[in-house]
Amino acid sequence: MPGSGGPVATFSVWDYVVFAGLILFAAGIGLFQAIRGRKEASSDEFLLGGRQMTAVPVALSLTASFMSGITVIGTPAEAYMYGTPFWLFVFSYTIMSIISAELFVPLFYRLSITSTYEYLEMRYNKLIRMIGTSMYIAQTVITGLDLWGVLVATGAVCIIYCTLGGLKAVIWTDVFQMIIMLSGFVAVIARGAVLQGGFEKIWNDSYYGGRLETFSFDPDPLRRHSFWTIVVGGSLMWASMYSINQSQVQRYISCKTMTHAKLSLYLNMVGLWVTVSLAMFSGLTMYSIYKDCDPFTNKDVGASDQLLPYLVMDILAEFPGLPGLFVAAAYSGTLSTVSSSINKGVFYGGVCIGMAGVASLMGNILQAALSIFGMISGPLLGLYLLGMFFRCVNSTGGLVGLISGLAITLWVGIGAQVYPPLPEKTLRLSLSVEGCIAPDMNETTTMTPFSTVLQTTTPQPRPALADNWYSLSYLYFCPVGIIVTMVTGLIVSAITGGCKLEKARPELFIGKSDLICFGCRNSDSEVSDLIEKDPKNIQGLESPVFCDNEIALKKKDYKEKITKF
Repeated sequence: MPGSGGPVATFSVWDYVVFAGLILFAAGIGLFQAIRGRKEASSDEFLLGGRQMTAVPVALSLTASFMSGITVIGTPAEAYMYGTPFWLFVFSYTIMSIISAELFVPLFYRLSITSTYEYLEMRYNKLIRMIGTSMYIAQTVITGLDLWGVLVATGAVCIIYCTLGGLKAVIWTDVFQMIIMLSGFVAVIARGAVLQGGFEKIWNDSYYGGRLETFSFDPDPLRRHSFWTIVVGGSLMWASMYSINQSQVQRYISCKTMTHAKLSLYLNMVGLWVTVSLAMFSGLTMYSIYKDCDPFTNKDVGASDQLLPYLVMDILAEFPGLPGLFVAAAYSGTLSTVSSSINKGVFYGGVCIGMAGVASLMGNILQAALSIFGMISGPLLGLYLLGMFFRCVNSTGGLVGLISGLAITLWVGIGAQVYPPLPEKTLRLSLSVEGCIAPDMNETTTMTPFSTVLQTTTPQPRPALADNWYSLSYLYFCPVGIIVTMVTGLIVSAITGGCKLEKARPELFIGKSDLICFGCRNSDSEVSDLIEKDPKNIQGLESPVFCDNEIALKKKDYKEKITKF
C-alpha cells in the first residue's frame, strides 16, 4: 500500500522499453540533422543552426537545458523536506530574464560572437579567456548521475547527437525532452491526486504540515531560504547562468533576429515558472502520501534525492511504462544539460562524463549544484560586469579581481560543506514515521520523529567561522563573488594605471542607450550593431555570424552610435 513504507517494485519490461525509446530517439535526432544538413556543414550552421531559429523552440531549449535531472529529482524533495519557499524563484527568473534580454543580448549581438568567452579576450586578454573557459567547464559538469553504466550511455548519446547534428539537434532534442519532463511531473501529480482523493486533500495536508509557509522576510543572511536570499541572491545566480553561460548564449544567439532572441528569454521565463510549479506540487503530493511514514527517516531510501524515484515506483508500478516515463523525464533533464555542455566536441564530452561521476558523491544534489553555480559563476559575472561598465578596468585588475572573487567563494562554499549550517538556519520541517508498517507485521509501529532526532543529537565541536561565515546562505555565494571581484578589480586597476596602456574599443561597453532605452535596439533592421573588428582579436571567426544585409552599417550610423558611448 502506498505510503506505508517498505520496499517497492522494480522496473518492468515496458519501463525499460519506454526509457530506451527516449535514448534512441535522442540519438536519432542527431543522425537526422546530420544527414539533413550534410550539404550545409559550415561552422555557422553547426554552431548556430544557420541563425534561423525562432523564439519558441529556443525558449523550450533554454528551459530544458537548466531544468536538469537535478531539478526533476531535487526540487520535489526540496518541497517535501522544506516546504514551498523554493517557489519564490519565480521572482528570480523574472529579474534574470530582464537582465539577460535587455543588457547582454544587445551586447553579444553587437559583437557578433559565437562564444561568450571571446568577449573576455576582446576586453581583457587571452589568459583571462582561458581561465574563464576553464571555470565554465568546471561549472557545467554537474549532472547528478550516480550509476556509471547509465552515465556512460547517456554521455555517449549526447556526444553522438551533439557532434553530428550540431546546435539544431540539441535544440530540437531539448524541445522533446522538455515535453517528457513535464509529462513525468503530471503523471506523478495526477496519480497522487487519485490516491489521496483529490487536490484539495493534498493542499490541506501540506497546509497543516507547514509546507505552505512560502514567504519569510527575515533579512538574516544565514537563513537558507527567505524572500531576500532567493530574490536577491537567486536572481544574480540565475542571471549568471543565462547571461554569460556559453550553452545558453549560444542558443539565443542562434535566433533569426534580436527580437526573437529576447522573446525566447521571456518565453523561457514562463517555462521556468511552469516547471518549478509542477516540481513543487509533485513534492507536496509526495508529502501528502508520506506524511505519516517518511521513507527517509524509515531508511527506505538512503538520501533525500531518492524520495521521488521511490514515490514513482510506489504509486505507478501497477501501470507498466509510467515508471519508465518518469525515469525518462529525469534523464531527459540530464541529456539536455549534458548536451548543453558538450556540443563543443567529443573530448569535452568525455570530461563531462568523468566529472559527472564525481558529482554523484555530493550530498543534497539540488543545493550542491546551485552552490557550485554560485561559487564559480558569481566571480565570472563580476568579471563581465567590470568589462561592460567600467572603462578604467584593465586586464590586471580583471585577473586579480576574478582570482580574488573565486578564492572567497570557494572558501565559504567548501567551508559550508565541511561545517554544514545548524538545523535552526536550514529549517528542515518535521517528518513522521508513526504510520509505517513494521517488517513482517500487520500493525503500525511508533518510531522517533525526525525533528526529535535532530534535537537529541550530540553537537560536534565547530570553529567560530562555522556559525556565521560558513553558515551563509548558499544563494549569497554568487553576490559575494560578484562584489569581491568588482571591488578588487577596480582597486587593482586604479593602482596599476587603469586603461592608459590598453585601448578598449567602444562597442565592448554598455552605453547609456542600452540602459535608458530598452527598445532602441529591438528593430530587426538593426539586429546586430556590429562594427568592423580586427580579425586577430576574434578567435575562431573566419566568417561573420550574421549575413551582410544585417551587419552592414553606414559610416554615418556608425559614428552616431559611437558618440552615444
